[in-house]
Parts: sequence; C-alpha cells; structure tokens
Amino acid sequence: MPNHLANESSPYLLQHKDNPVDWYPWGPEALARARDEQRPIFLSIGYSACHWCHVMEHESFENKQIAMMINDRFVAIKVDREERPDLDQIYMNATQMMTGRGGWPMSVFLTPDLKPFYCGTYFPPSARGEMPGFDDVLRAVYDAWLMRREQVEQMAGQLTDELSRAGQATAPGKLSREFIETAVGQLARSFDARWGGFGSAPKFPHPMDLQLLLRYWHRTGHAQSLEMVRTTLDRMAAGGIYDQLGGGFARYSVDARWLVPHFEKMLYDNALLAGVYVEAYQATGNADYARVAHETIGYVLRDMTGPEGGFFSAEDADSEGHEGKFYVWTADEIDEVLGDAAGSTFGRIYDVTDAGNFEEANILNLPKTIAQAAAIMGRDEAELAAELAASRAKLFAAREGRVHPGKDDKVIVAWNGLMIDALARAAAALDEPRYAAAAAKAADFILTKLVRSDGRLLHTYRNGVAKLDAYLDDYACLANGLMSLYEATFDVARLEQAARLLDAVIDHFADAQAGGFFYTADDHEQLIARNKDATDASVPSASGMAAFALARLGKFTGEQKYIAAADGTLTAAAGLMQQAPAAMGQMLLALDFQLGPTFELVLAGDTEFELVAKPLKELRRQFIPNKVLVGANAKSAYQSPLLKDVTAGKTSAAGEPTLYVCEGFTCQEPAKGAAAVAEEINRLTAR
Repeated sequence: MPNHLANESSPYLLQHKDNPVDWYPWGPEALARARDEQRPIFLSIGYSACHWCHVMEHESFENKQIAMMINDRFVAIKVDREERPDLDQIYMNATQMMTGRGGWPMSVFLTPDLKPFYCGTYFPPSARGEMPGFDDVLRAVYDAWLMRREQVEQMAGQLTDELSRAGQATAPGKLSREFIETAVGQLARSFDARWGGFGSAPKFPHPMDLQLLLRYWHRTGHAQSLEMVRTTLDRMAAGGIYDQLGGGFARYSVDARWLVPHFEKMLYDNALLAGVYVEAYQATGNADYARVAHETIGYVLRDMTGPEGGFFSAEDADSEGHEGKFYVWTADEIDEVLGDAAGSTFGRIYDVTDAGNFEEANILNLPKTIAQAAAIMGRDEAELAAELAASRAKLFAAREGRVHPGKDDKVIVAWNGLMIDALARAAAALDEPRYAAAAAKAADFILTKLVRSDGRLLHTYRNGVAKLDAYLDDYACLANGLMSLYEATFDVARLEQAARLLDAVIDHFADAQAGGFFYTADDHEQLIARNKDATDASVPSASGMAAFALARLGKFTGEQKYIAAADGTLTAAAGLMQQAPAAMGQMLLALDFQLGPTFELVLAGDTEFELVAKPLKELRRQFIPNKVLVGANAKSAYQSPLLKDVTAGKTSAAGEPTLYVCEGFTCQEPAKGAAAVAEEINRLTAR
C-alpha cells in the first residue's frame, strides 16, 4: 500500500510513495504526530534528478528491515528540496555545521520541536569501508534519544541557536568597488588556464562569476578577465558536460576537463549558461557562442517546456537504472546509424573509440575544433562541418528512440524567471522574436496560474495545481526576467508587473532592523530559523537577485524606494562581499550595476520604421551591460507612469531615431539620426 506521499504532486515525493517506509510529507499531520508521540523525526531531503538519492532509496528505503526500524522508532518525513528550499537551507546549514560538508540526499534527525541533533548525507545500508551503515545510524540515534535525551535536546538547542545566528548574519559596511577587484583576483588565482573553469574536480560552471568577469573586462579592459571567460566557455562547449547532439548542459563535470558530466540537466543551469553565452557573443562577436545559446535554448523549448508555457525543472542523470545511459555511445552504435565512412569521421572528431572514454562507452566531446580537425584531415572546413551536422541529426534522431531519463515536470517560479530572462536577452541580442514570445507565454502562465487571490505569488505548479507560498528568489528572479522582457519588446505591462512583485518584496520580506531581505515572507510558516540567502549556490542568491532587480527598477523609474532598497541590501551584505567575494557573484553584479557608471538609454522613434528598427537591433546586439533600455514612441496608446521621468521630453523629429544617453536622469545632448545613433553606440561599446 502507498504511504502518505501518494497524494503529493512532487515527482520526487511520488517516487517514494510505494516505499515500505511510512513517509509523510512535511506538514501538520507529521509534525503533530511527532509532538504527540514524542518521537524523533527522520527528515530526508533530496530531489528527483539526484543520482545518490535514487541509490539510497533502492538500498535503504526499499529495504523492509530498514523500513521497519524507521517506522517503529521515528516519524519519517520526505521533502523535495526544490519545493521547500526554506527547509533545505536551514537543515543544510545544520548538516554543514555538524559534518563539515553537505549534499543530497540529506539525512537529518530532529527533535519533535524540529531542532536537528544528528546530520549526514548518503549512508549505505550497512557499514562500507569507513562509512557507517544506515542501519547502525538508526540504532545509535534512537539509542541516544532514549538513553541521553536531555543531552540530545541540549545539543539540538545549541545548534539551533547557531543556525538562527548564521541564517540572519549581516555584516554591514561601506560599499566599495574593491570588493569586485578582490573577487576578480580570487577567480584569477583559482582559474584553470588549460581547461577553463575554477578550481579542480568536480568542476561547476560558475555563470554569475563569468558574468562578473565580462563586466569587469568591459569596464576596465582587463584582458585576463575576458580570457578566463572565453577559455571556460570554449572548453565547456567542447566537453561532455555539453550535449553535443541535443544541446544543453549537464549539472557539472566530475573531472577537471569537462569530459564526464553528472548527467542530470537542470533548468537553472541552462537558463544561466544560455544568458552567459549570449553575453559572450555580444562582447566578442564569436558566432560559436550564439550557436551554443541557440542550441541550449532549443533544448529547453523542445524538452523542458509544458503546453501552458511554463518550463520544467530537471531531467534525471539515470535512464533504465544506469547513469548516463541515454547519452553515451559505443563505436558500433555510431557506425550502425551513420555507416562505416561517416561513422569513422564522426568518431575521429568526437572522441569515439572501441575502448571508450566512460565505462566502456563514449561521451561525445570535441578534443579539437572543427577547423583544427579539418586542417589535420586535409578536408574543406565547410564541407566537414556540413557532414558532421548531418551525422549529429541522424544520431539525435536515433537517440530519441531510447528510453529517456525521467523528467521532473513541476514548474518553479524562480527558475522560470531565470529562463524568461535568458530568453528575453537572447531574443534581443540574437534578433529572435520567437524567444520573446516563449518568454511572454511563460510569464503570462505564471502570472495567471501561480498567484494567490490577493495577487501574491505561489512557488510551484504541477498537473493543474499551484501551491506553497513563494520565496524571495521567486519574486526577484521573475521581476528581473520581466524587466528583460520589457527591454526586448517595449511592452510596458512587463515593467508594471515587475514593479508589483518588487513592491511585495519590500512590503513582506524586508528586515527593518538589520537591512536586506529574508528568504521567507513575514506571513510564512514559522520555522526554527528565518534565513537570509546572501551567497550564491548553483543558483544566484535570492538577496543578490533582489538587489539587482531593485537597482534595475530604480534606474527605469527613478523611484527612490527601489534605489534605497537596493542600497540597503548591498550595504547589509558589504562585509560578506569583503570576506568571501568568490561566493557573492550575484551580489557583486548588483553592486557593479549600482555603483555604475550605469546608463538610462532612451531610443525615441517609431520602431515599425526600418530607420528606427535598424539602430535598435544594433543597440540590442551590443554588450552594454550596465544600462536600462527604454523605448519612447509617441504613437504608443499607453505610457506607463513608471517611465514618466525617464521619458520626459524625449521625442524624435521627422521620424528619425533619436538616442538619449542619461546617467542619474541627467542626459547628454541626444544623438539624432541613424548615423549619429550608430556613432553613439560605438562610443558606448568602446573599451
């Protein structure tokens, strides 16, 4: 019989509904039972695409003897970290404090009043090497609860006090551009000059840091910053972390050279990396970066988009019980699809051998560029590229017939906000209106289906059901995406939607005493700590994204409340930016935007005319990161009050484009006419 997870909507929770463990979802029923029976809680937190979560389920949670031990002694609660990031943050902090490391599955034992007293991650079912067995852990924890309860509760109380202090820690100080200089220096010291990226294996993409380096290069001309970005993006796009057939990036690489990925694909990684490749294309003009952005977005639109327009969360690493099975190839499989001649050429270029480069199979990757391979083989580059494109299409079609990895098809607002932002920026920079249309459809879906009756956001949606009050990153990421969508379309409704979201952030998430914002709203379920999410993880920090979105809206509107809120968030995090700049990429992006120089660019003229549309396309194609872009068209039926200050007095004459370049709402002499606008764009992009 299914346990208490049978009526949940999370794919991760539903994966466990038939376990012999008597799982409950987090909620009043489970928490009341723990209090009433004075049982400790076994809290297991994971997510659907997590490989080791699947392993622990098969080894332990499907084991009837272990399940009986859990059921007899604990109240077992299973949490999807993507649905409840508030719980994940709190108990991950506890796990890291207690063990010095973190990860998923997270295994935490709580007192009935929700205070943690023993933490870990994956445990094998029985002792293995130096790892304790989960069976022994269950016995020892329960024995401690029965025999040394007073000591356990005292320790749990101390840890909870520390969690509360750590979660709300602020280190206010004076804002300084030196924080960015220090961060760039630290990134340079950890940079892998051969393979790109930062640090050693396992290697993560660091998209926020790459964005910061691009901005630092743009402002200072620091050549090494651009080189770090280019090497990293080139190596990732050539590696196994990138899906050479279907587009899109896996979560991270287990080695230093980006060859062997942890094969799960997450929406947020692909949104963030698509945005970085778009910016790199704008900055360098390298068409390969535009190609990777197109292919990554193509993957999301093809495989990760629901019929209502929302974007799904993740795809598993596993298929048919094996990690990466969907993605890898043997040499014989390649030849069977392509034939011997084309198969031999493809295998030579994409590192396919009989021995294999991953568990006797092959992860497709490009040890050399197509141009280098053509020169070595004495082939015409264009002809070889065309042959390889045809081969990739055949292999992709063949791969589509395989058993696909599991898909987590829930929609999360924050991650959708990241994807809306990436689509909008790609639509503008790459002149792809269909990307803007996809972003608009997703935004409309969220703002229709994931809102409460009072207009506040909900966090997640699946199978027609929206639930759970939204978190700070939901509001901030969606607002940021909506502002990018405004810049790509000049639809003022998007700016007004963003303003309503950020008004709710100021009203419900602000810390009136210490400054900045809490991760949860003032009317959220009360937990043992109320965190501030200031440091980046795999996604931008919620506080950093809030500061960035507020700073952008302040530039669009001139409204002091938005500018002051951004300043307050940055000031509250100043000490953290100084102490740990490498963990503060998104906050540093907000700092860079706020310190400036940051421009209000207003293009006046009717964009239906080619004379205006052409310089607008060029303006959008260029890398001018610290700006807001506003369209002023006297023919528009509606002008938002939000833009009254930035557009006041800005008109075009005789249908010609006119570009106003302003800073702090003080403007230079406008550039009038296509030639003058082009000259001004060149000046803005000069380094």
